[in-house]
Amino acid sequence: MGSWELAQRWADALDGVVAPTLNRSQIEEMLAALCTGLIDAARGGEDSDVARRAARMLVAANYRDPAAVSRSVRVICEDLVTIAADGPDDPTLPEVMDRVIGLAADFSAGFTGALRAAALAEQEATLAAVLASAQEAESRRALSEARFEAVFDGALVGIGTVDLSGRVVNCNATMAEMLGHTPETMPGRTVADILGPQNLNHAFVELQRMVTGESESFRTETEHLHDDGEVTVIDLSMSAVRDADGNMRFLIGVAVDVTERKQLADRLWHDANHDALTGLPNRPHLFSRLADAEPPIGVCYLDLDGFKEINDLWGHTVGDRVLRVVADRMRDGVRPLDAMAARIGGDEFLVLVEECSGEAQLAELADDLVSALTAPLEVDGHMLAVGVSIGAAYFDELPGTVDELVHEADSAMYRNKHDARRYPAR
Repeated sequence: MGSWELAQRWADALDGVVAPTLNRSQIEEMLAALCTGLIDAARGGEDSDVARRAARMLVAANYRDPAAVSRSVRVICEDLVTIAADGPDDPTLPEVMDRVIGLAADFSAGFTGALRAAALAEQEATLAAVLASAQEAESRRALSEARFEAVFDGALVGIGTVDLSGRVVNCNATMAEMLGHTPETMPGRTVADILGPQNLNHAFVELQRMVTGESESFRTETEHLHDDGEVTVIDLSMSAVRDADGNMRFLIGVAVDVTERKQLADRLWHDANHDALTGLPNRPHLFSRLADAEPPIGVCYLDLDGFKEINDLWGHTVGDRVLRVVADRMRDGVRPLDAMAARIGGDEFLVLVEECSGEAQLAELADDLVSALTAPLEVDGHMLAVGVSIGAAYFDELPGTVDELVHEADSAMYRNKHDARRYPAR
């Protein structure tokens, strides 16, 4: 299977997500060109932007539904690995999988960025149209006011005007709904009164600077807390409107509710940085955290003994449930230290302790983890148990590379497989 077959599978996965701007043949041709670059990158190629470029092209073709992300990531993580690696026995398979995970993460980040850019472009266009209408009103008041009211009332984005004393002049229904009010109750009230003390954040500070003439405009993303506890994430732009003599007349704001986009971005980040089976941080997320960890640090490297036998005897479904139980126990075990437990592959895990007090603390943590992980567990009515091999490494300062740190803990774990620190299943 080559780039063309991968493109066809990708097109099949995206079928029905949205109404794209291209026909099926054009979509396959576009994806085939992208797949060639993705396959090369999965095999170690140097095109670091290929996944993000693919995401931008999909958004440009009108694939803007969250389902397009999840279906594309599945194609990247499954079909791309099959193509890039020479079968399950390929010795480079782990490296290919690591690269593909990185490509999936880059694709998710690129998709979010492209969505944001598209939304901001639409917002800019709306703001430009509103400002143009407001400025024209000074010279052609009668006609342009009618046009402005049509745009103002019918806009799907929030629009509001504020006078130089900080009081609302008017707003449309969309803006009022975002702030938890109605258009009739807002005019004449101060912005501070409408927002309430819980929402007097950096956006309000920037508005005050505009009222006093310290700035001409600003754009920010802010959260608005409603009385019922609901939080709306708002992308807000405000500009000063001046008359023909350059005097500031009023302020106009355009707001877009980006709550769903923010939730999508958070979900994409979580999916790209966490193991799908256990929910623990994954290898790329762990390595990123390690690079910026606060020393001194302690690292525990663990793998499960006897897990292969569980998979062979009871099947992978039971094995997956065992891994979930192990992950839950690890979370509970590291919580008192505010440490990070991550799954780095298969039945291998790593625990990172920042600002570690010393080797004694690591040894105590290792003993606690062993006690928790080797305790019998029940899965589908079967009483099962796994053993644990664990190695620990303590560093006063961060080593030169993350690989050096992980290698030290890994080596300690393999040494302990052959001495008294190997813990069998109970």
